Amino acid sequence: MAVWSLWCLHLWAEELLATSFRGSLETLYHSRFLGRTQLHSNLSLELWPLESGDSGNFSVLLVDTGGRAWTRILQLKVYDAVPRPMVQVFIALLGDGQPPKTCQALLSCRVPNISDITYSWRQEGTIDFGIEPHGLFMDGQVLRVSLEPGDKDVAYSCIVSNPVSWDSTTVIPWKSCHHEAVKTYYKDVLLVVVPVSLFLILAGLFSAWHWGACSGKRKKDVCADGVVLETESPLV
Repeated sequence: MAVWSLWCLHLWAEELLATSFRGSLETLYHSRFLGRTQLHSNLSLELWPLESGDSGNFSVLLVDTGGRAWTRILQLKVYDAVPRPMVQVFIALLGDGQPPKTCQALLSCRVPNISDITYSWRQEGTIDFGIEPHGLFMDGQVLRVSLEPGDKDVAYSCIVSNPVSWDSTTVIPWKSCHHEAVKTYYKDVLLVVVPVSLFLILAGLFSAWHWGACSGKRKKDVCADGVVLETESPLV
């Protein structure tokens, strides 16, 4: 005789899955595995397809014709397939807004809504498949690198894995360094050009107003002289 059951820790009870008695196989018990279990002739139990909530401790009780019994406990752990990780590049520029000679970059790798995974990094094109631990943070999720112009084509891959699957994403950090440098350069240019342009415009407006005021003053003086002349002419 063979009896397969699942020990439910949260209920402190066993959930019967399948039995075999004198060669008769029975898997029709109304458990949550109904329709997903198959008891084979060698008394092994197959569960398919697996779901995330199927993890647990399964026990099998075997009793031979002489009445001797054996119990075996098997632990089942179900893992989700690892999706492709997302990598973000955060940089800190050195220098006064010019394209940097060096670039300090933080590469952040994450996989949402997945637990029990391992993070690792690899620099592409090298023999070493690992990264020195002093540059890793947050259990390997964040990598710190220092880049120079000669590293413009250097690529880094974040690898996420669990016991049943893995995936990776590759980035070239220097592209982000150069992009940020260009944006910073134009920002600094605008900070200089815009105030100078405003100063020139205001200077032009002030100059036009000043010449206009002086021109109007001269006209008044001429008119005043004309009035004086007309007033004095009858006396002559």
